[in-house]
Formats: sequence, structure tokens, C-alpha cells
Amino acid sequence: MGDEIPESAIKIVTKDVEELETATKSSRRRPPSILTNLHAGYFRISLSLGGQAILWKTLTDHFYKPTTSLHYHIYHTLTSTTFMLLWCLTLGTLLLLSFLYALRCVFHFSLVKAEFCNYVGVNYFFAPWVSWLLLLQSFPFTVLGITSSYQVLWWVMAVPVVILDLKIYGQWFTTEKRFLSMVANPTTQMSVFGNLTGAWAASHMGWKESAVCMFTLGMCHYLVVFITLYQRLSGGNRLPATLRPVFFLFVAAPSMGSLAWSSISGNFDMPSKMLFFLSIFLFTSLVCRPTLFKKSMRRFNIAWWAYSFPLTFLALASTHYARQVKSMAASTLMLLLSAISVIVFVCLLLFTVLNANRLLRQNDSCLHFSK
Repeated sequence: MGDEIPESAIKIVTKDVEELETATKSSRRRPPSILTNLHAGYFRISLSLGGQAILWKTLTDHFYKPTTSLHYHIYHTLTSTTFMLLWCLTLGTLLLLSFLYALRCVFHFSLVKAEFCNYVGVNYFFAPWVSWLLLLQSFPFTVLGITSSYQVLWWVMAVPVVILDLKIYGQWFTTEKRFLSMVANPTTQMSVFGNLTGAWAASHMGWKESAVCMFTLGMCHYLVVFITLYQRLSGGNRLPATLRPVFFLFVAAPSMGSLAWSSISGNFDMPSKMLFFLSIFLFTSLVCRPTLFKKSMRRFNIAWWAYSFPLTFLALASTHYARQVKSMAASTLMLLLSAISVIVFVCLLLFTVLNANRLLRQNDSCLHFSK
């Protein structure tokens, strides 16, 4: 018949369709760009770097004494040099991550929006601002001093934390799909860190009222979050196995609270000690249950950095405790926790360097956000 399609034409069309399907499949297999994979959870690295910088600065000041001893001179040179190297590394890492995430906001805003709507991803929006506050606070005050520049930078970093507080805490109160009992998981404690770090930095400037305000906001919500998570409601059961390292955030919150209150009150008094002992108890509880993290340790991913930041702040709290108590047991505990913190940090740094290409090029199975 005249209307029949030639067999050769059918073969050509079929071939074109097969080539199109092959090209589509290959494009789907094409590795995504850095900007599509980079989420706010990567700021765990800068959090850990900033915490380590403060730890080494604190260790330098803790053992400071005017002496001409050669051993002390070597120790002081080593710790102060390590502190400056860590501070510079923190600054470089934070600038790079902030620049890449700003590009993600410009070119992949739909992914950022999807991340904000995720019950885990939204909590890490606090991480960049906490990192900048830690970097600001770890800067040597003998050089910078409490100047107007320091105060302006504090406002620049603290205001976004308060805005996120209003958004997220407000959702817990008013939005049915965002009730705390529905979305609570260990990463929810990240929303508390911004307030405690802001209070800690404000107290160094002598802004006691601002420090108490942010401390109150953070600790009140920490109490609610801690009780909600302790009751093992629905949110805690939805956490993927690969994200279980974030359980160590239970250790970070009371440790940060003890440091913030110590800075506000002027000494490591009874409330600070109570929060420190709580963090010690939570740390011991997690260490005694290694099987909880067995599945998450099978393959390295960015969630492993959740180990370093809480351990660093636990070590920081132990240095303030040892300075206040001045006993052999307290000093031994400080050295032990500091050593564990440094070892974990160095191991994670090496793992990250060795797996940098895979971390930036492959999808995070738990925090990969689609448009």
C-alpha cells in the first residue's frame, strides 16, 4: 500500500530512539557537580577545625607560666604554632565552603530549598554561622582586641542564628507537619549550638545581657529537645544508619552550655560542672555501645566528622574544669580527653584527604536533595 512506511525508515527511527535512550542513560550516569552534592552538612569540617583551634589556644593559655625552662619553651612554641596553623586552616576551609555554598544558592536554589525542608538538612543551616563564631572567638585577642570590628562581626554572625531560631522554633510551636515530636532527631541539637556559641562570644565582649539572652534561648530549647529525644519518639527512629555518628551531638550540647555559662559567670561554677558531668555521662554511654555505630563505619562519609566536634568541646570543658578544681584526677581527665579529641581529629583529617574526590563527586545517600 502507498501509505505504508518503508522498512528502512522504521529501522532508522528505531536506531535513533535507541541512541537517544543510550544518551539519556549515560547522562543520568554522569557524575553530578560539586555544587549539587555540597550540602550544609559539610560545615561539620569547619566546626571541628574551629573547635580544635580553640582547644589548642586554651591548652597554650592553660599551662602558661613565666619561666625560662627549655621544656616549657618547646611546649609553648609547639602549641602556639599548632594553634595558628589550625586557625589559618579553619579560615581557608570556611571561606572555601562558604563560597561554594553561596554558588549553590545561586545556581541550585531549588536544592537549597529542598534541603531546608528536610528534617535533618535544615538543622545544619546553623553550622556555617557557628563555624564563623568559633573562628572569631579563637582569634588571638592580643592582636584583635575587643574592637568595634569584632562587635560588628558578632552581629553579622549572630543575627542569622536568631532568624533561624524564629523560623524553626516557631514551626515547632505552630506548624502541624513540623511539630518537634515529628521531626526530632539528634541533629536537632544543632539549633541549640548557635545560641550557645553566640552567648559564649558575647560574654567575651562584656555583653552580659546579650550573652544571657542567647544562653537562655539555647538552654530552654535544649531542655525540650533533650527530653523529646530521650523519650525515643518517631523522629529518632527515622535516622538512617549512616548518620548515627550524630548521636555524639548529645555530648556537644551540655559541653558547650558549660563553657558558655562559665564565660558568663566568670568561673567554672556549679551549673557549669553539672553540665560538664552530664556530657561525661552521655559520652560514656555512647562509648559503651560501639555496635550502635557498626553500620555507619563500613564506608567513610562526611557524617564521620560528627565525632570530632563534640569530643573537642568535651575536652575544652575538661580544661576549664581542671583549671577550677586543680586536682590530679581533673588534670588526668583533661589530658585523656584532649588526646582522644586530637587523635580522632587527625584520623578524620587523613580520611577526608584520602577520600576528597569521592566525597565531592558522589551523592550522599542520606542527604542528597532533589529538585
